[in-house]
Amino acid sequence: MVSEAPPFWWEKADWRARVLFPFAAIYGYVAGRRMLRAQPPAVGVPVICIGNFTVGGAGKTPTAIAMARVAIANGFKPGFLSRGYGGSIDVTTVVDPHHHRATAVGDEPLLLAREATTVIARRRIDGARRLVAEGVDLIIMDDGFQSARLTIDYALLVIDAGRGLGNGHIVPAGPVRAPLGQQLARTDGILKVGDGNAADRVVRTAARAAKPFFEAKVEVSRGGNLVGKRVLAFAGIADPSKFFRTVEASGAEIVQKRAFGDHEHLRDDEISELLTEARQDGLLIVTTAKDFVRLSGHHGKSAELAAACHVVEIDMVFDDPEAPMRIIETAVSRFRQRRLQASSTKRFD
Repeated sequence: MVSEAPPFWWEKADWRARVLFPFAAIYGYVAGRRMLRAQPPAVGVPVICIGNFTVGGAGKTPTAIAMARVAIANGFKPGFLSRGYGGSIDVTTVVDPHHHRATAVGDEPLLLAREATTVIARRRIDGARRLVAEGVDLIIMDDGFQSARLTIDYALLVIDAGRGLGNGHIVPAGPVRAPLGQQLARTDGILKVGDGNAADRVVRTAARAAKPFFEAKVEVSRGGNLVGKRVLAFAGIADPSKFFRTVEASGAEIVQKRAFGDHEHLRDDEISELLTEARQDGLLIVTTAKDFVRLSGHHGKSAELAAACHVVEIDMVFDDPEAPMRIIETAVSRFRQRRLQASSTKRFD
């Protein structure tokens, strides 16, 4: 899967999309066929997948965290399942946020592990089984909708209201991961995040298919006291502009902006440049929680930048506060139905 989204994917389709269309057709055929033919195994607990239709961030990780917090508040012991993108560990591992570094397990798993038991695994079925062995009674997958190798009881697809499906084309001509119709066929609910009308096409299509639709927004939970501050803002996430807007909405004046690649670990020379620019202009350095965990636990320049950073953390807030629990209850109900059906089938064989 392509991990970085070229800027032209989020613009009106042009000659680049047309040139790449034959490759996109092949990619879409393979991805769609794989989804339709998949017969993944089940595990012993309900599974909720937080995915998206496109490459690039739409808010999956904060959505997964929001779901886990609701689950914990209602007596569940949830666990997160991740591929650990950006990490070097290639064996099934329980993430320890106090000892692991992002270079080993990935940045998003470190954020998830602050909330609940988190396992990274190259084969998701292995990770799911490890979570069950750890005593988890609800698995929340961060991504993996198109390529899951285990049975999903509820697939919640997150879409950014400002970017939607981008130019609407499939990888590599655009950001869409598989044919939209085949993705919607396996989608149980859609979560639109933020303001804008770029997601309206998907929302209308989902409505015609009677798919549940939810709305949410991102709110600053910590580090939002930036009124009147002159800042240097940097972010290595899928959509840095979203972070910059959040900082500006917090009352800061962004004097310098620096955008890096998603999951990118900064080199010493890049860090030195950030620190020098901030000192010269008397700027407060602000960044995301995801960027901060990539700096944490290191020495040298990374430790120096981490010590200088003001971290802005965000929460995903559903417009309907009861929606996350309804999703969890639906997943649990479907899981129980599957177990009953499997038990009945086995009894009559």
